[in-house]
Amino acid sequence: MSTPPLISIAGRLADVAAGHSLPLFRTSLAVDLKADASPVTLADREAEAAMRTLLRAELPDHGILGEEHGRERLDAPHVWVLDPIDGTKSFITGSPLWGTLIALMHQGRVQLGLVDMPVLKERWVGVVGEGAWCNGQPVRVSGCTALAQARIFTTSPDVFSADEWPRFDALSRHCALRRFGGDCYSYAQLAGGTVDLVVEASLQPYDYLAVAGLVQAAGGVMTDWQGRPLTMDSDGRVVAAATPALHQAALAMLAG
Repeated sequence: MSTPPLISIAGRLADVAAGHSLPLFRTSLAVDLKADASPVTLADREAEAAMRTLLRAELPDHGILGEEHGRERLDAPHVWVLDPIDGTKSFITGSPLWGTLIALMHQGRVQLGLVDMPVLKERWVGVVGEGAWCNGQPVRVSGCTALAQARIFTTSPDVFSADEWPRFDALSRHCALRRFGGDCYSYAQLAGGTVDLVVEASLQPYDYLAVAGLVQAAGGVMTDWQGRPLTMDSDGRVVAAATPALHQAALAMLAG
């Protein structure tokens, strides 16, 4: 399939998800804990179920990996990776910084990444090799090359292990500014040029593949902590940077 139909389908998936999640935002909603102690709600489950229904109808030969409802046909050449609500903790505490993440993989590599922020009414789409857009307007990463000028984000200190935190702490203290919070929105900010570096750990493929597609399409670099390309089998530790020089500087410090 050519790029425009794929972008259209990704947008329809985001619309379907928002149709289930937005009406339940800031309402009295039961919160369950999954096996890994992460929270999940009816909004997460229903949004992903609706996305899967659309994909099965439109692209029955494509695979699906979703946070809430598992794997289907991961051996297919094309696989959609879905996170209906990235930032469930933000969602259940009334913060607007949660989003829907949609990635399209082709032969194991990210082809398209979409970050939809329903409350903010921002939709970020990146097609690797073609460009990135927010609400239809082109976006690009900043030109920051030095840690001393970099604005670095991570969602929470809690994502790091006892070994990982000192390395992130040292790296971030070499930067011009460090901030916590944001979930998937930090990567959109990086794609838009207002953040220069995002470093996280303990992520799953549905957390990092869509944002990797967006960051790369916007001209940035995103890998694991060893500098390897991100795949469905990566270890969940990621570094996203505006430029190759900044990326290499961050990797060097994280190597400890």
